[in-house]
Amino acid sequence: MSLIANLAVLTYPEISEFALGPIDVAGFALGIRWYSLAYIAGIMFGWWYIRRLASKPGAAMGVKHIDDFITWAIVGVIAGGRLGYVLFYNFSFYIDNPLNIFRLWDGGMSFHGGAIGVILAVIFFSRKHRLELMRVADIVAVVSPVGLFAGRIANFINGELWGRTTDVPWAMVFPTGGPLPRHPSQLYEAMGEGVILFLILMFLYHKTRLAKEMPGVIAGTFYLGYGLTRVLVEFVREPDVGVEHIMGLTRGQLLSVPMFLFAAWLISKGLRYRAAQQAKMKK
Repeated sequence: MSLIANLAVLTYPEISEFALGPIDVAGFALGIRWYSLAYIAGIMFGWWYIRRLASKPGAAMGVKHIDDFITWAIVGVIAGGRLGYVLFYNFSFYIDNPLNIFRLWDGGMSFHGGAIGVILAVIFFSRKHRLELMRVADIVAVVSPVGLFAGRIANFINGELWGRTTDVPWAMVFPTGGPLPRHPSQLYEAMGEGVILFLILMFLYHKTRLAKEMPGVIAGTFYLGYGLTRVLVEFVREPDVGVEHIMGLTRGQLLSVPMFLFAAWLISKGLRYRAAQQAKMKK
């Protein structure tokens, strides 16, 4: 009897990668993909929520800044995410096929690259408008898990980035993952780096004084939370072909190491800021 026959697996809900379409135009399948909608949903939520936060007294930036910043963020996410994927995951292919770098509709985005793009966008935007960098970073961090959640759900709908084979009761057989049941690791990441991290950051921003007294700590918590989730889920996620393990770590785990260091730096910035403010008050 086959392994599948011995396992109680969930039925994978096969959904078209297109939310609308596709239609054939000169041999190209054109339509609106779930992956595109995920990015749009994340950006629209971020735009709406940051505007809401910016409307409050003492906010890191005013409502007048938001529309400009969203443009910077979009460029950072897309350019950074794509270049990150090219450099970190499939460099040899794109060296031989450089024009394919621009074929975004074929998929291939890296969170770590997108994070670098957004970090640069926040730095340059804050300098241009003379805003407090760490406070802007905190606001951006609070809304970021929503985009991550949407992206992981899109990965699940596309039936990609699935987990390792397993016998857990909630295992699924993915159309592109062979005949054996696998961890739905996209859903693990959607819950960890999306829902749970969003709730934690919302609590820290709205129910504590961290944003005011220790700017940078909330942003550091975001990178710490994402890195921890990614490292843990990578133990049950199928590694990318060709980059299975480097020094005993998957590519996702390896790229999360500098993220932990960056998180520690951000948190230390917040702690030093509070210590400096307390020192001023004692004078």
